[in-house]
Amino acid sequence: MDFPDLEAALKHFFGYDRFRPDQRQIIQESLDDADVLVIMPTGGGKSLCFQLPALLRPGLTIVVSPLIALMQDQVQALQDNGIGATFLNSTVGFVESRNREQAIMAGKIKLLYVAPERLLTERFLELLQEIKSQVGIGSIAIDEAHCVSQWGHDFRPEYRQLSSLRSYHPDIPMIALTATATERVREDIIQQLRLDQPKVHVSGFNRENLYYEVQPKDKSPYNQLLRIVNQQEGSGIIYCLSRKRVDEIAEKLNQDGFEVLPYHAGMSDVDRANNQTRFIRDDVQIIVATVAFGMGINKPDVRFVIHYDLPHSIENYYQESGRAGRDGEPAYCTLLFGTNDIRTVEFLIDQKPDEAEQRIAKQQLRQVINYAEGNECRRIIQLNYFGEKFPGNCGTCDNCCYPKPLEDWTIEAQKFLSCVARCQEKFGAGHIIDILRGSQSDKIKKYGHDRLSTYGIGQDRTTQEWRNLGRSLLHQGLLDITTDGYAILKLNPLSWEVMRKQITVQIAVNPSTVKQKTSSKTNRQAIQEVTNVNSVDAEMLFQKLRKLRKKLADAQAVPPYVIFGDSTLRKIAIEQPRTLEEFGKISGVGEYKLSHYGNQFIEEIKNHRLDNLDN
Repeated sequence: MDFPDLEAALKHFFGYDRFRPDQRQIIQESLDDADVLVIMPTGGGKSLCFQLPALLRPGLTIVVSPLIALMQDQVQALQDNGIGATFLNSTVGFVESRNREQAIMAGKIKLLYVAPERLLTERFLELLQEIKSQVGIGSIAIDEAHCVSQWGHDFRPEYRQLSSLRSYHPDIPMIALTATATERVREDIIQQLRLDQPKVHVSGFNRENLYYEVQPKDKSPYNQLLRIVNQQEGSGIIYCLSRKRVDEIAEKLNQDGFEVLPYHAGMSDVDRANNQTRFIRDDVQIIVATVAFGMGINKPDVRFVIHYDLPHSIENYYQESGRAGRDGEPAYCTLLFGTNDIRTVEFLIDQKPDEAEQRIAKQQLRQVINYAEGNECRRIIQLNYFGEKFPGNCGTCDNCCYPKPLEDWTIEAQKFLSCVARCQEKFGAGHIIDILRGSQSDKIKKYGHDRLSTYGIGQDRTTQEWRNLGRSLLHQGLLDITTDGYAILKLNPLSWEVMRKQITVQIAVNPSTVKQKTSSKTNRQAIQEVTNVNSVDAEMLFQKLRKLRKKLADAQAVPPYVIFGDSTLRKIAIEQPRTLEEFGKISGVGEYKLSHYGNQFIEEIKNHRLDNLDN
């Protein structure tokens, strides 16, 4: 089938009227047979970057995916758009595998999903040669490509073996995709996959639709959690550190009237799979889980993520909280922060047998604490981790919506940075603060730092105030820190400008007499602010359309979002199309879904109008 342009193909297959940022260029480069590396945030539309080219080029596209649930989810969504897609993994029996292979050889399949360990088996490599000679292989897509790097947050040794793909198929273009990758990880991906002069696209890591907040943990954290959950609507994930806590929180929430399921590694594979499926299909509202949950799901309409305990690192938090709002609709991310959690994580780190792993894990914990205690825009801290500068004032985090008062701390900053310089940039923040505060520790005496001119000049400030300053200097880019696990403070050109009085330093302070505000913005309010859907009528219709969607999804044993996403349903509720032609113009309605679901949704809209006339 020929299309006049890429936009026409996009509308035909997926129902969207326009591409998201960078998608069009990536797709065009892929169609031009270039190797491509895509770093695009969750919800940015990574999958489309290899799915649409697969439908427009001859041959089969092989998609390497790390988790069974993830590939099943994507294949299901493609099939519901009328697209020939399938997967081969351990859940598929011998006879069914043969049937799927025959469908591939018959040219009925355009995308084949496979796990990396299966891809490189002798049997599968032989199958690939057959496919290549009879049908052709158009491209190879490596999804979740950060798994190839030992510096990534979810390193998988089997991904390392994918480098041999270039030896077997040097002429086939490759596209590697991931949501998070530091510069070091990006370089590792290119090297390990042997990408040939790849086009690299880093779309930015900012998730504008997510509201971030940190709340100090109450003495009764469960009651605090209950208040937060009561403010939310839609599906949610609650993350806990231990299996015991997962079971405890899930049981309490069920007793308090919520539909909740647990998920952790202590459960059987069958129970975990069933609970995940029920959550994805909206049979329950909330899943309480350890961090083992989430990577393998593609549920776009998670409206809130709550971390009951501390995450292990900034990158883990970005990934876990990022499972909210993948549909681009507003969602809420809350972290409960308590000092007891720090001791728990420190205990777990001490159990690691490798000293280098312990050192890196402790630095990652310090970064999380800096995030939780930071007074700057949450996005400044998050995005800085990935090397992305953000100006602040995002308007969708607690520190921006409820800013703390600013004070001029230029003199204190000069003292702090001068002390770093006099210590020859060889120590961490704790040692610098001890010098400023005039500590008589053995370490200070050992290095003769009690003889420095900065020794004891900061006794008028508390240790916590100096820590707050140190964090703020890092977040504002006025000071650097090593990333090799040792957390050594390093000066940069801006540091010297501060010491030369060329830059003033303002930091947010915690007022001792003013009770801090916490966000009272509910998920419903956030949605109304972004979508401007204040109409009671549209909201009533939206709820009716959700029920119809759930009914259709249950009949097909698929998740509701596979029928239509929430954003598409909202557009339908607002515009209330009366004909198939009008319905087909809605963003998210392609030709396949128009023919399969259009009449049923139009009938629901018609009945809604009649009900309103009667009233």
